Amino acid sequence: MSNLSALALIGVLSIICQLLAWRLKIPAILPLLVTGIVIGPWFGWLNPDAVFGDILFPIVSLAVAIILFEGSLTLKREEIKGHGRMVSRLVSVGMLITWLSIAVAAHYLMGFGWELAALFGALVVVTGPTVIMPMIRSVRPSAKLANILRWEGIIIDPIGALLAVLVYEFIVASQGAGISHAVQAFLTTVLVGFALGFAAAKFTALALSRGWFPHYLRNVATLAVVLGVFALSNSLQHESGLLTVTVMGMVMANIRGLDLDDILEFKETLSVLLISGLFIILAARLQTDAFSSLGMSAIWLLLLIIFVVRPLAVWISARGTELNFKEKVLLSWIAPRGIVAAAVSALFALKMQQAGWDGIDALVPLVFLVIVSTVVLQSLTAKPLAQLLGLREPPAHGFLIFGANKTAQLIAKALREREVPVLLADTNWEHIKQARMENIPVYFGNPSSEHAENHMDLTGIGNLLLLSPYRQLNPVVALHFMDWFETKRIFGLATGDLDAPARKQLSESYLERLNLFGKGVTFAKLSSLVAQGGMPKVTQLTESFTYEDYKSRYGSRALPMFAFDERGKCSVFTDTGKIEPAPGWEILALIQPEPEQSADQAPQESGKDKK
Repeated sequence: MSNLSALALIGVLSIICQLLAWRLKIPAILPLLVTGIVIGPWFGWLNPDAVFGDILFPIVSLAVAIILFEGSLTLKREEIKGHGRMVSRLVSVGMLITWLSIAVAAHYLMGFGWELAALFGALVVVTGPTVIMPMIRSVRPSAKLANILRWEGIIIDPIGALLAVLVYEFIVASQGAGISHAVQAFLTTVLVGFALGFAAAKFTALALSRGWFPHYLRNVATLAVVLGVFALSNSLQHESGLLTVTVMGMVMANIRGLDLDDILEFKETLSVLLISGLFIILAARLQTDAFSSLGMSAIWLLLLIIFVVRPLAVWISARGTELNFKEKVLLSWIAPRGIVAAAVSALFALKMQQAGWDGIDALVPLVFLVIVSTVVLQSLTAKPLAQLLGLREPPAHGFLIFGANKTAQLIAKALREREVPVLLADTNWEHIKQARMENIPVYFGNPSSEHAENHMDLTGIGNLLLLSPYRQLNPVVALHFMDWFETKRIFGLATGDLDAPARKQLSESYLERLNLFGKGVTFAKLSSLVAQGGMPKVTQLTESFTYEDYKSRYGSRALPMFAFDERGKCSVFTDTGKIEPAPGWEILALIQPEPEQSADQAPQESGKDKK
């Protein structure tokens, strides 16, 4: 296979693996690693060393630098402090316990030297949102546990990477040197990394805030600064570049008032591309007998990590918290390893192989064994374990509402009064601010972004209502959540005056879902009804006041939106007319004031009045 064909194959397979993971709702790391092994050592279609030659090491180095920078951009001080003692302890005390325990076990079980054992321990402390989030969606643990797991993955990603980089820097500094020289070299590396990273972050923040880069160059210019400062740092102090870019990202993430949304989106997209290609390349470099050569010692080490080290970290971290025995058991079981461990371990292995370290050939396959085993084993067993412990959330019946305008706020408040979980999402800060003042849960940003996937709390949410006027963004959000909530759980308002060319640009599956609240109910019509004094009102049906009586009484003044059966199950009115409310049900509708009523009097009719 030619070099050109090999490069094209990597790109195509990367996207196929991402699509497969998205379709099967599994972490992308699994199909990427399997694909790399299949086309590399199994069939010999790809030999990365032959394709890339001498530039393989620089390519992997730059890719890992970008991945670490992107991950560190998500680490904010207030997030560490703002998510409870359990999260703070897991990413501090729990991480140190995990690192030291695994390092000791690797030294005695695998025969690693203390330096290599410490590096392996640091590499596998990280879980990460890319593997945690699919598992949370599948398992549906209780809201408290889902919040702990999600934020542990988000925060420990950059902190664990920093730990691994620091351990590696110390190992490099100590190679062939006395302890005093090693400490001096390590401190020099740390000083250069922190000083240059801090300076680069401040310079980039100043340039972005003062508009030194035109808007269309902001992302590329930031990337150029990252790559430039990485190379500069390495030239000033050997192997300090990774520490520099990690510190740079952490500092930028905590600069108040610095808008990083577009840069984060760009870096997330770039990281997906780099990670996809990188994993295939790294897996293709593994030898056929890489895993079998590890022997039974690796199995014992893996069992120790899963059944001893993680529970030990959780139980110690949970001291003094309100977590009960069952909750600690489930937290102890869910800790899949992810992206940072694989990418950084492969880079360090390449560097240490060039330096002639003994036993380094076992590092990458051992890390990959931990990743694959924890992801597969826990993905298959976490759901039944949560069910057995009684810690699974009931089937999600709440609503994610895209749009936080006044109409959406009224609907959200009415649903919350019925104890239906609701989350408003919008890219308009004023709308989000108003919703917050009404004590409605909100997410500021695009709900279909990767940031939303990692940060948005969808506990109890299983339906999507499109109540925004954003015609270009509505289809994107709808299509994104069709695989999360199923197509039948997506509801949008009619589009009104779309012409034929515009309709052709939209998928049929999306257009079929534009039937919310009845035929021809557009965002403009709904907003107009609210502006004219329409308010949500709940009415109970009885044997003597049927749904037909309800329609006769209110006529065109009522726009039925939701129906609640005797068990409280919520159904959405659409133009299909499949809902047949019966006695004992309740109807939540947008009711217009009677003609003789003034708009000022209208709100007195709203509420949970029973008729």
